[in-house]
Amino acid sequence: MEKVDQLIHAKWIITCEENNRILENHAMAIKGGKIHAILPDNEARQKFQADAEHHYAAHAVTPGFINSHTHLSMNLFRGLADDLELMDWLNNYIWPAEGKWVSHELVYDGSLLAMAEMIRCGTTCYNDMYFFLGATAQATELAGMRGHIGMTIIDVPTAWAKTTEEYFAKAIEFYQQYKNSGLVTPTLAPHSTYTVSIENLERAKRLADDYGLKINIHLQEAPSEIEQSMAKHKKRPLQRLHEIGMVSPDLIAIHMTQINDADFEILQETRPNIVHCPESNMKLVSGSCPVEKLSQLGINVALGTDGAASNNDLDMFGEMRTAAFLGKVIANDPKAVSAEKTLKMATINGAKALGIDAVTGSLEAGKSADFIAINMDHVETQPVYHPVSQLVYATPRCQVTDVWVAGKQLLKNRELLTLNEKELLEKAQAWRKKIKS
Repeated sequence: MEKVDQLIHAKWIITCEENNRILENHAMAIKGGKIHAILPDNEARQKFQADAEHHYAAHAVTPGFINSHTHLSMNLFRGLADDLELMDWLNNYIWPAEGKWVSHELVYDGSLLAMAEMIRCGTTCYNDMYFFLGATAQATELAGMRGHIGMTIIDVPTAWAKTTEEYFAKAIEFYQQYKNSGLVTPTLAPHSTYTVSIENLERAKRLADDYGLKINIHLQEAPSEIEQSMAKHKKRPLQRLHEIGMVSPDLIAIHMTQINDADFEILQETRPNIVHCPESNMKLVSGSCPVEKLSQLGINVALGTDGAASNNDLDMFGEMRTAAFLGKVIANDPKAVSAEKTLKMATINGAKALGIDAVTGSLEAGKSADFIAINMDHVETQPVYHPVSQLVYATPRCQVTDVWVAGKQLLKNRELLTLNEKELLEKAQAWRKKIKS
């Protein structure tokens, strides 16, 4: 018998491959942190001898979720300013709070708290954009998650950097430090077209080209952004980026709630990745991304929560349900943004957006063992006729029992294995007292 590290037995293995395989009563063999094989239970028992076996008799096993856009440590501002329009929320509440409180300590503590929340709801990889990048990277390595950390560029002084030159210098320094990390991947993150000049956007593009980096940018998020761009530049934000060659498959365009016919032509020609953040967009009344039409054009759409300050959680189950229902309303078609399509937005589409679909995002032999187990044997999710529909439309995040990244277990029967929940709660309460004072 062949030796493997673990055998994972499950009621359902939902692969999120291209052909959407759902395998019942199968097992995954894990070896060296990777998926070695997926095969029927009885064959697995005959073929492999495992150091450890895990039985998920009432569970669906899926790829770990990929939260393709968030601001992790902003969860320490969760509930600080609610029920506001985007620019009012940013200019009058969030940016002043950040100016007063953002520090290495806040980002580290906030990132750990966010990672605990994400792990407990089945997220194994995230794409972040914030400040004090090293603090988030340290938290990521401690938690054992995969983290794509955006090196923020913005023409506004912050506690992280005072000048644009300093932002670029710190970005390069961070890239050099983490370019070969196993869990941390640097990306470039110019904040938006309204906070970064066209000259600095061009510079960001050159830097991304030189280092082979993905570019994240908030783009066409709300009507006010379009109005401002048209008034100041006589062009829409997407058009401005297209003219400098930034719109390409290496671009991750976040939000994209405001798309007209000319935008669709650019998107179809250039094929960037788009991240849909439905709950944050709805809460700030920013608009909604036309997911079904983009998908029909062959454009990759991934799913993100945005930060907990505008969502107000990092729950990919809730985000999937909202994305699916909202997508049907926008398309006026109950078949639009199906359960299968939505689950892919939260898994393999996120991996494609980040350029790691050869590594993770689906359960296939040779890929990293990044997976989650969800107990379906609850009154909220019984009976199960179609496991994918049940996951997207009915399952709460509290039914995630176990989480693995690269063959390492991060959550076991709802217990965090790499993070101390009691310490995280104490830190969160201490920050509340400071920020509220």
